[in-house]
Amino acid sequence: MAMTLATQPRLVTLEGGEGAGKSTVLAALREEIAARGDGLVCTREPGGTPLAEQIRGLLLDTHHEPPTADTELLLMFAARAQHVAETIAPALARGAWVLSDRFTDASYAYQGAARGGDVGFIADLERRVVGIVPGLTLLLDVPVDVGLQRARGRGAADRIEGEREDFFERVREGYLARAAAEPHRFRVIDATRPIEAVAAAARAHLRDYMAGLA
Repeated sequence: MAMTLATQPRLVTLEGGEGAGKSTVLAALREEIAARGDGLVCTREPGGTPLAEQIRGLLLDTHHEPPTADTELLLMFAARAQHVAETIAPALARGAWVLSDRFTDASYAYQGAARGGDVGFIADLERRVVGIVPGLTLLLDVPVDVGLQRARGRGAADRIEGEREDFFERVREGYLARAAAEPHRFRVIDATRPIEAVAAAARAHLRDYMAGLA
């Protein structure tokens, strides 16, 4: 049972609210790492293993009763514990890079800041069942109204995408607070720009980070 957080230099995470453009940026980052010839695992949260993907379905499905805030939090960490044990930790152990679309910071933003969850409890879960923290986190920041307009143009919303605008304002505030508290790990990217410029900025931050590890 992990009780301390170990920074994993080869774990890179991408965070941001709805409609921030994470999918396009993730593809650009994947190309950047692959060009080095290093091993790479791309994954996502919630999800990343067959069991964790089933939990993802429970969390995002709109056709059953909505989970309570505590249930949502615990399901997120159940999926994350499986994700770390079965996907992330083995990849890091063999020297691969891991690029994840969301990680524990998302729980601080969504289940903590937006849902009003106990941040101390989230931190305790992080220490006990996750045990690791990324070396680099790229936060795509976009005003909520802009992000929601983009996201809701993609089709039917899942349970979380269907939340009210004030929920996503709290998500954004939570992410920015995390970034301000850990400037050594976070790089905040203005995601209101054209997606090509956003992806280029993300790649530049990743290159700078990798160069610093050499």
